[in-house]
Amino acid sequence: MPPNAIGGRAVVCVGFNDWDNEIWTNQHHLMSRLAASGSTILFVESLGLRRPRLGSRRDVRRIARRLRTGLAAPRMRDGVTVLSPLVVPLHSNRAVRRLNAVVLRAQVAGAARALGIGDPILWGYVPQAEVLLDVVDPALVIYHCVDDIAAQEGIDSASFAAAEARFARRADLVIASAPALADRMRTLSDNVLYAPNVADTALFATALEPGPIDPGIAALPEPRIVFVGAIAANKIDFELLIAVASARRDWAFALVGPVGLGEPGTDVSALAAQPNVHLLGARPQAALPDVLRGASAGVIPYRSSRLTASIFPMKVYEYLAAGVPVVATGLPALAGVDGVELVAGERALVESLARAVAEAAPRRAARSDAARAHSWEARLAEIGTALPR
Repeated sequence: MPPNAIGGRAVVCVGFNDWDNEIWTNQHHLMSRLAASGSTILFVESLGLRRPRLGSRRDVRRIARRLRTGLAAPRMRDGVTVLSPLVVPLHSNRAVRRLNAVVLRAQVAGAARALGIGDPILWGYVPQAEVLLDVVDPALVIYHCVDDIAAQEGIDSASFAAAEARFARRADLVIASAPALADRMRTLSDNVLYAPNVADTALFATALEPGPIDPGIAALPEPRIVFVGAIAANKIDFELLIAVASARRDWAFALVGPVGLGEPGTDVSALAAQPNVHLLGARPQAALPDVLRGASAGVIPYRSSRLTASIFPMKVYEYLAAGVPVVATGLPALAGVDGVELVAGERALVESLARAVAEAAPRRAARSDAARAHSWEARLAEIGTALPR
């Protein structure tokens, strides 16, 4: 469990997506574990930084859900008190930003009072948490930078970058999950902890134990190349994946996750047209070991872009903890990571996956053992040590 620097301390956390998100992220894992260790956690859901697309059913449903939850009282989820802020997702407009700040401050102040929160840690996954500095009067401030959010489509990058510079300079600790992010944060802060995303290693290690294989995976012929996560066009290189699937029709490619999460315009029709590419839909976190129990290799076929240059996916240590070999593209943050082969291009990806499939079974236990140190519990202890006393 985390040391006293964090364990038992109240936390006001401003997240980058909603608590009931289809995929758990860094913020879910850390905040739920802190709550289990005795901390009172007030989690403020996404401030809607990406401009919504009214033509997207996913975005329309999300707006409707936010109106419903925003008008209701904060709710308890996984030991965490979750607040849905009522914000207008037009952050490029100065007047709207001011209105959002007023409403957010009032909602958070009321929720913090109701919970009896005093002298908390203000833990911001987005720099817009700066508007709460004088509301919650934090004893410590953390800026947790897990993505280059300003590089995402629909984000007002200028106002985001300005807020990030202010908040990072104010923070007592800045945590960065990729080397490129850490390098940029070191120009803004003297206390930067490079801390890549890790995994619930105990959960994923159960994939090595006898048990069922997910029915969708079990129905596919071997070898099975598995991707777990959001199927989004701004990250996954669909053209590369189609080329590899075309080159190796004897392999089954299973994509397990929601389509369009974070990128509502994602079109998977070309993928779905491939006879050996199978879109199996999302699975809850607890069911993912059953998925990976039947995997021959784990693939992360990301495109090279400004966005992916600053990504260290959680699935890396999830795959490894499950004993599955990992082959990735487009992710410079993974260079030199034990158990991961980082390649570029169709031919290299095919060759690397072929090696991974051949070596998968004999080394499963060794991969899982090596990944054990990369747990959320270990990460919390590291963060606690990095905080100023």
